[in-house]
Order: sequence, then C-alpha cells, then structure tokens
Amino acid sequence: MEIKKVAVVGAGDMGHGIAELFALNGYSVNLIDISDEAIKRAIQGIRESLERFVKRGTISEEKAQEIVSGIKAFTKIDEGVADADFIIEAVPEKIEIKDSVFREVSLHARPDAIIGSNTSNIRITELAKSVSNPSRFLGVHFFNPPVIMKLVEVIKGEETREDIINTVYDVIKGMGKVPVKVKKDVAGFIVNRISAPEMLYFCLVLDRGIAKPDEVDVFARSQGLPMGPYELMDFVGIDVVYDSMVYYAKEISDEYGKCGTIKQMVEKGLLGRKTGRGFYEWSNGKAVIGSVNPTDKVTLLDVLVLEVNEAVKLIELGVASPDDIETAVKLGLNRPFGPISVAQSMTNSEVKEKLEQLSKEFQCNVFAPAESIKNGKLRDAIEGRLVPAEEKPAEEKPTAYKAISVERVADRVVRISINRPRLNLISLDVINELEKAIDELWNDRETFVILITGTGSNFSAGADLSAYFADSAQFMEFSRRGERVFRKFVEIPKITIAAMKGYVLGGGFELSLACDIRVSTSNSTIGFPEVTLGLVPGWGGTQRLPRLAGASRAMHMILTGERITGKQAYDMGIVAKLFDSDIDGESLKFAQDIASASAPIAAGLAKKLINKGSDVPEDVGLDMESTAMGLLYGTEDLKEGVSSMLSKRKPVYRGK
Repeated sequence: MEIKKVAVVGAGDMGHGIAELFALNGYSVNLIDISDEAIKRAIQGIRESLERFVKRGTISEEKAQEIVSGIKAFTKIDEGVADADFIIEAVPEKIEIKDSVFREVSLHARPDAIIGSNTSNIRITELAKSVSNPSRFLGVHFFNPPVIMKLVEVIKGEETREDIINTVYDVIKGMGKVPVKVKKDVAGFIVNRISAPEMLYFCLVLDRGIAKPDEVDVFARSQGLPMGPYELMDFVGIDVVYDSMVYYAKEISDEYGKCGTIKQMVEKGLLGRKTGRGFYEWSNGKAVIGSVNPTDKVTLLDVLVLEVNEAVKLIELGVASPDDIETAVKLGLNRPFGPISVAQSMTNSEVKEKLEQLSKEFQCNVFAPAESIKNGKLRDAIEGRLVPAEEKPAEEKPTAYKAISVERVADRVVRISINRPRLNLISLDVINELEKAIDELWNDRETFVILITGTGSNFSAGADLSAYFADSAQFMEFSRRGERVFRKFVEIPKITIAAMKGYVLGGGFELSLACDIRVSTSNSTIGFPEVTLGLVPGWGGTQRLPRLAGASRAMHMILTGERITGKQAYDMGIVAKLFDSDIDGESLKFAQDIASASAPIAAGLAKKLINKGSDVPEDVGLDMESTAMGLLYGTEDLKEGVSSMLSKRKPVYRGK
C-alpha cells in the first residue's frame, strides 16, 4: 500500500523526532499526545532541531517553517489516527501504557492502516495481543535522535504479514535510513539484545564494588568509545535501563534481575539526565565527570566477548544474519565495528575461555558460552553457515563445496580433500573451490595448519582435460588460473601439508609442490606425464620442481614423463616423510603435532623467508631475516615459548 499520512502517538523525544523525520521527507504528519503542554514542548523541540539544519544550510528557513506548520497536533487518539496510513506508537516503555494505546488505536484506525511500535525491547508478538488484526502490526525501532541516527530495526511479529514488513522497509529506506530486518521476534531485538549482557556486567561491577562509575567511564573513553557505560545509562535514563533489565529477567534469564544499585537509584529518583542527577550531575546536557584515573579492573575484551556471545545466540535463533547484526550494532551504537568483526579477529578458544572466566567470576550463566562457541563452531556462526533447525532440516543444509571438502579435523588443523573419486581430477570447479577455501582460511586465526589430500586412495591424477575449451586463449587462461590459485598455497601465512597417496600426477603433483611440506606413502606414483601428451606442466611444475630436486632431475622427470615412487621422491628430497601404515591418520597426527608445537607468527615469517630467499640476493635475504627477528621479539608467543622452555612444559601458542 502507498503511505502518505503518518500518525505518531507520543510526543516525547523519540516521538517528536520520528514526526520530524517523516515531515522532513514530505509525509503528512499527525502528532498525538495527552496534553497541549506536551505538544507545545514537542513542537518547540522540532523547531530547535530544524534551526540547526537551517544553520548548516541543509534546508531553508522557509522550508523549516513549512515543515512545522505541516505537522498537525492532536490530544485525542481517535482524531489523530482516523485518516492515517501508518501509525507509530512512541509512548513510554511500559507494557500497560502501550496496551492501552493500541486498544484505542485499533478502535479508530482504518482497517487497512499499518500499526507499528517504536518499542526498544518488548516483543512485538506480546504487544500484538492488544491490536485488532495483528497481521498489520510490526516493530519499527528508531534510534535517538531519529533524524540523525541511520539505523531502524524493522521487526516481524509472529503474525506480521511479509508485505507489511516490506512496505515499511521500503519507506524507511526511502528516507535515507538503513533498515535492518529482525526476522524473529525476541526481547531486545538486535542492538539492545547484544548490549543487554554488558549492561548486566556493568551492573554487577557496580554492585560488587569492583570499580567506580567514573573510573570505568574514563577507561571506556580512553578506548575510543564516545560514552562510558554509566554515562550512557544516565543519558538514556536509569529508569529505562532498570525497566529493560526487569523485562529481560522475565523474558531471557532471571539473572538480569540482579541489578541492585540501579534499582535503588530508581527508588530515590536519581534517573540521570532527565532529573539532573544519576551517576553524575548533569549541566547543559552534559555529564560532569571529574578527573580520575581509568580503572584496570575491567577490560575492553570483557565487553567485546559478551557482545560476540550474544550475537552468536541471535544467529543460532535465526533472528538476523551476521551481516545485518554487524550493520545494526555499528549504526545503532555509532561505532566503527560490530561483534562480527571482533569475532573474526579472535579464535574460538580465546572467546570460549574468556566467557567461561567471566561466567565463573560473576557466577552468571548469561555470560556462559553460546552452544556454537561451546562446540568450537564460532566461525560457522559468524560466516553464516548455521541454519536454524526450524528453518531447514539438517539434511537440507546447503553445502558450501561440491568438488572439494573442507573440514576442521583437529584443533587449529583444517583438511581440504579433492572430492572427485576415483582419480580426483582437477577441474575448473576444483580450482575455484580451492581458491574460495584458501581465501576463507587466510585470516582465520582458528587455523594454523592446512592438510591437502584426496578423497579415497588417490591424491590426484592431474588435470581434467575432458572439459571443453573454445580456443588456445581459453586453455591458456585455464593454466594461468591454476597457477594463481596454487600460488596462494605458497603465500598463505599458514603451514600447508600435502598428503600424497596413490596417483600424484600432473596437476596433482603441482598442487603438492605448492605446499610447504610433502608427506607420502612409499608406493605412491608421482610424475609429470604432460610432455607425453603434447603439453608441459602448466601450474608451476616447471618452476618449483627444479628448486626442490635440482635442474638435472627435474629435467629428466619432465622431459621423459617417467614416474617415480614416494620412496624415490623421499630420497630426492621432494618428500619430507613417509607414512605407509595409514597415510590419512599419520598425516593428520603430523599436522596436529606441528599445530601444537610451532608458534604461528614465527612459522608464517619463516615460510616467507624461505620462499622469498631464493628470489633475492643473500644480503637482502639476511636483512629480511633480521627484520623478522625484530618483529617476533615483541610477540606474546615468544614470551610463551621461552617461559614454557624454562618451566619444562608444552607451550600454548595463540598467534599473538
């Protein structure tokens, strides 16, 4: 349906801000509140806001006057909503007040009018009980101030029609805002739900006397945040925070009811900015925060892992996609990053360990790791590979790869297998999927060793030459594509191991040569048959084999097409180890041993030095080596390595 007239019920800060936003964008607006005094304050607030736009040159004085005069004021709901296409409730965050408003709106609104709530926490399905025809009812959560803040959460209740969601989404987007769809109705939606555990955390810090509000806020500002947590509570309203925590205690976990200090502040009327006093005195709209030293009792990591944890819970529930969660938190909290970005820079074990520590320290299950984190699947969650059970049965989950398989087989070890039995021939699909896998693993701090092999008894018998190529240029590009992808195995800052078995021919041998370490069975069949087919090795074989085996042996293998065994390859220095009893199991154990014993940053730099060393003069290579030593001197891994050696224990490297 087309929306031309909007009615806003509630003329407080949010209500008159929403009214101003719609009026600025050319909509007819009815603004409704219970008294003339409330309406006058709202209109004055709109005038002051528009004056700021005039001073900036965004709009003209005439346009500002036109906008204000175009907003019609009402003190009766029946008169204000009667001709509206879209009605938005923006009254205080109390269920009983909202219920009363929705009952009256339902009596007097047109049957086809869309009804929305600007609630910041209360489930839409719960509020819908007071609305006639709840299929037209949705959440439309603006952030304060609505004319400035970009984010709007568009929330689907259990009965909301999809066309209603899409209509409002398009309206919001058309006003230059960034709407994010909340696909499942949960308390707090996205932004406030992700902020809820950290709000509880700061309540408990306060209740336990761990640090004072100003010490925490000064610390938060020193970390680049625009406001500290207690200043933000004051700004929003201590009563609003307390009401939210009471609601979360009912809807999410009774542990949200532990906030004793803010309950006492509400009882004393210390509500923050609105009363002039909360955690701070407020003067001219600003908190008066004294000069104190920042606390060292809390860390930014505490807050960030709680956000990551709650984001993962929302993904598990199917509330929103990782991308939408990241966008919502960035825009809703006015920050340069969200929890998904944070999670990408951490390992599952780091997040899990920190959450377990917080949960134990505060005796709070809200801080305990989400199921995906508990089960080592943080990466699956934040990369969108989790599918809520109610949306799609497990057997119908989409498969990311078809020509290869990618599986995490041990701590910090991922195995990539070419999956085209029996010979595992390398097609363009295999090359494309190998590139996708290596790109996804490139910055994955959960992965240190990548094991490359083939499904079944063969590594790979070479390129699939049965594919159609229109001309020589296309075939040349097929060669160049393979070279570029195999080069990534050389350059990725992880250790790559090729587990060679059965046939390791042509392109399969070239893929092995692109890996850092090669292990094999004694009887594997290795070689380059290309010349006997009228071709040359086209994925790096002519360049890499001479460096490993020497020019003479490489010349013999490539020019004759003669095949050698894994044992011969070992004797020539091409293969580092032989595993005959169980190549798959032994190579995995080998990868695990490397992953646990070698420091990731040091190994990555050593790999680069070895690969680049033959390309540069010796003095340049030595300079590179000393630079690497300098870089490693400041790492936590070096400290851990020395400490473990002195204490005669196994090191635990974190890649830091």
